[in-house]
Amino acid sequence: MPSTHHPGPIPLRRARFATVGVAIVAALATTLSGCSLSSTGATGSTPTPSSSGAASGSQPSGIPTTAGAPRCGAVTEVLLVTHDSFAIPDDLVAAFTKATGCTLKVLQSGDAGALTNKLVLTKGSPIGDAVFGIDNTFASRAVSEGVLADYAPALPKGAAAHALSGAGAAKLTPVDYGDVCVNVDLAWFAAKGKPVPATLDDLTQPAYQGLFVTPGATTSSPGLAFLLATIGAKGDGWQAYWRALMANGTKLTSGWTDAYSVDFSGGEGKGARPIVLSYASSPPFTIPKGAKEPTTKALLDTCFRQVEYAGVLAGARNPEGARALVSFLLSPAVQASIPDQMYMFPVDASAPLPADWAAWAKVADKPFTVAPEQITAQRDTWLRQWSEVTAK
Repeated sequence: MPSTHHPGPIPLRRARFATVGVAIVAALATTLSGCSLSSTGATGSTPTPSSSGAASGSQPSGIPTTAGAPRCGAVTEVLLVTHDSFAIPDDLVAAFTKATGCTLKVLQSGDAGALTNKLVLTKGSPIGDAVFGIDNTFASRAVSEGVLADYAPALPKGAAAHALSGAGAAKLTPVDYGDVCVNVDLAWFAAKGKPVPATLDDLTQPAYQGLFVTPGATTSSPGLAFLLATIGAKGDGWQAYWRALMANGTKLTSGWTDAYSVDFSGGEGKGARPIVLSYASSPPFTIPKGAKEPTTKALLDTCFRQVEYAGVLAGARNPEGARALVSFLLSPAVQASIPDQMYMFPVDASAPLPADWAAWAKVADKPFTVAPEQITAQRDTWLRQWSEVTAK
């Protein structure tokens, strides 16, 4: 199944925005109880990170506190089933507990595809109360399989643009989004005196032969997104496009990490290929120490937009806690933490972005799209056809 997304080089991305969460927590100025986020991995272990501490002051803004807000009742533990990249500051988890009476526990379940499949297989006996991380490539399957209960909280400014249509709007709430795009190593092209590509069609031209590396569509979440970008761009001609792409020396890897960190010349491994499939949020992570501009660029005419959703699981043991958690993920404090914690864009258009993101992490004005219902109906067929085309 597709691998979990990783928008930027791991050491750089953690170091560059390590202070953002501290700034958010300081701004909240909260009185928090000593509650930390416990995580249950696929192996069944339950490591518990230590809390980052409590600050004194008033209740954080954006955390549900009114009498009408969802709260936990007799059952206080709320279990969130999510993908492996879910992260939220301990201070905000403690604020959630203080405001709602709910104790958060996390069950990591692979990537969006593995997560959705697990929920479908266990829908008769749900493995959690809420879910986060179902994306627009799997959303319609989760809705049609009946794994979700109705819950549609009020959306923050701008979030409606990312909402599902039809029955999905009442069951899945948009939380964050990101554009999967071709990225280029500007320093490599400058050193070689070569023009930088701009479009999908450029990647099939002789000038860029042997320069592009991308994770595969059958083994990687961004790889699947790139396949969908080409389907959205080329329609019935997508297979011919992929044949041209492969004939031009495109390299396929099993996942994003191999493509970006090993083969990409602008990544950590300083590989030989200056064109890679990554994210629109990747360039800020390539700003050298002491510099002001990134050494890479996302090609915004090549992008497919991923949206991640949260929802209440049908038959949940703690539906009140699940509703409180979904609302919490839309709170201003959590939305502001998303770039630093999960390297995606918040759906709240008023949420502040880290300075480097505001300057260099641009999203596409017109990303390629494929309707979620069409993805559900055609996904398996497209992946089989893609495998046949790329194997030749």
